[in-house]
Amino acid sequence: MTSALFPTYARADIQFARGTGPWLFTESGDQYLDFASGVAVLSLGHDHPHLVKALTDAAQKPWHVSNLFRIPQAEALAQRLVAASFADLVFFANSGAEAVECAIKTARKYHAVNGAPERFRLITFEGAFHGRTLATIAAGGNHKYLDGFGPPLDGFDQVPFEDFNAVEAALTPQSAGVLLEPVQGEGGLRVFSSEFLQKIRALCDARGLLLVLDEVQCGVGRTGRFLACEHAGIKPDIVALAKGLGGGFPIGACLATKEAAKGMTAGAHGSTFGGNPLAAAVGGAVLDIVLDPGFLAHVSQMGRQLRQQLMGLKAQFPTIIAEVRGEGLMFGLKTCVANSDFALAAREEKLLSVLAGDNVVRLLPPLIIDESHILDASMRLRNACARLSRTAKELGAA
Repeated sequence: MTSALFPTYARADIQFARGTGPWLFTESGDQYLDFASGVAVLSLGHDHPHLVKALTDAAQKPWHVSNLFRIPQAEALAQRLVAASFADLVFFANSGAEAVECAIKTARKYHAVNGAPERFRLITFEGAFHGRTLATIAAGGNHKYLDGFGPPLDGFDQVPFEDFNAVEAALTPQSAGVLLEPVQGEGGLRVFSSEFLQKIRALCDARGLLLVLDEVQCGVGRTGRFLACEHAGIKPDIVALAKGLGGGFPIGACLATKEAAKGMTAGAHGSTFGGNPLAAAVGGAVLDIVLDPGFLAHVSQMGRQLRQQLMGLKAQFPTIIAEVRGEGLMFGLKTCVANSDFALAAREEKLLSVLAGDNVVRLLPPLIIDESHILDASMRLRNACARLSRTAKELGAA
């Protein structure tokens, strides 16, 4: 049967009937270890009982009332996000792209209400991915995503990854701030160093710029800290969150200091579904787990163990794995073979991963994994590497 969906995804011909923890099962009973997590969305894995209960309970109450009325679930979630971060205020959206859009608008509006509307440009970085809206593809600057959609939205000046001199050179009287992902997800799991982030924070302070972080993929505990920027000991002005915040339920959030959000007054921005009671209830349930004492320490510990296993695989298969990148439970394997071939070989071993730029395969397991899952994943990846190595030798012999 021909699908009625837009053919914008190259979907694998696999359908999952159920999931539990880090496992997915097809109707026929095939079992997959999910180290994709819906692209870093399923922070607590599949069918987590606390999330299921939160959604079930919320479904017994009004599903939607709009932001024309108070939504206690959204207010409670916003307060918890503020308490867990640098922020004073939160705007809820439905996706990462919308959260980044809000962040961009917030930064521009800040300068406008300060009497400098000409300051609307944001410095961004090569390899960035900020979403699929017209503004966020312009911010990302990837020609693959820009092609065919007309002139890119103006206001973004892209510089090479972690090139501080280029950032300084790109500054103009129109500069409003710097926008970056502390860990580039789609761009190949490249991690900005703490030293670079600290220099960018100091530069923003010195030049009256806003530091805007896209933590849609790397936030909400993914790197072992609630926000990835905490590793560098810096506080941003604005942060976009999504993905792991909903644990599988669509939600996005733009967090900001009161000063940075000073222009976002009544009517400045809006969202029909943002802060929906169902989404906010599930987001609150996610925070119950992620902010529980010891949980982020567990993520860090599992991350160290996974890194050790991946480094071992790199040493064993140097013609297959060129580099191990990442932080916490957000890893990328830069491969010597086509990353699509590597991901397919892993999938044949019943392990799910995600492709990224720079010929990288992402490993984004649920944050609730334990040592047994890491050893299982390592075995499956070792088998995939061995198969790819044999194939390469056979082709070389031929």
